[in-house]
Amino acid sequence: MRRIRIFVDAPLEPGTQAALPEPAVQHVVRVLRLQAGDAIVLFNGDGHDYQARLGATGKRDASAEVLQRVPPAATESPLRITLAQAIARGEKMDWILQKATELGVAAIVPLASERTDVRLDAERAGKRLAHWRGVLESACEQCGRATVPELAPPTPLEHFAAAANGRRWVLDPEAGGSIRAIEPEGVVTIAIGPEGGWSERELELLRVAGFGGLRLGPRVLRTETAGLAAIAALQALRGDLG
Repeated sequence: MRRIRIFVDAPLEPGTQAALPEPAVQHVVRVLRLQAGDAIVLFNGDGHDYQARLGATGKRDASAEVLQRVPPAATESPLRITLAQAIARGEKMDWILQKATELGVAAIVPLASERTDVRLDAERAGKRLAHWRGVLESACEQCGRATVPELAPPTPLEHFAAAANGRRWVLDPEAGGSIRAIEPEGVVTIAIGPEGGWSERELELLRVAGFGGLRLGPRVLRTETAGLAAIAALQALRGDLG
């Protein structure tokens, strides 16, 4: 039986009680029909899982007794990949964040670019960021990761490019460099353009900031496909896919 893993945004210590978030309560009580005493696993992003036992449950609240801290599982890639993704519309962005987490990225930077369709004011950006964090946490629950990828606030491309470090590439279907020819290691950053593509000014800005152009093959991939394909390829080359 697959372990039931629940993200808890709070410190976890053996011998203490942890309140479960309401969405998790709905899932374990109403959907899975777990009862007091059933075993579950908690994690809070510190790199550990915590064996726990479900306590008393109500319609909207439940708690669990934290029993034991479990040594970190080998779920993190030796490649520390940062996905810098131009913000996509609606569910496409959720899909990208979810699958990038499953593929093992270490950090995600949502980018505001010239051709980004989504424009976020301060209030909307805060709400969207909270929603995206929830997507990452749920993805970690499913895939077994105990470390939640870092998530930056929506960032203008200019600010991101100036601060990026490690080995850097920008996906460009017209670039001369092939992903087969690179040797990724350590810290890696991959920048993915919006649905309308990078502008020439943006490509030049990234080149000046040290980003090498990279193509994935003979076909032009959509923004929700390109980053995930690149991550999978990088993980297969030097990461934990193989």
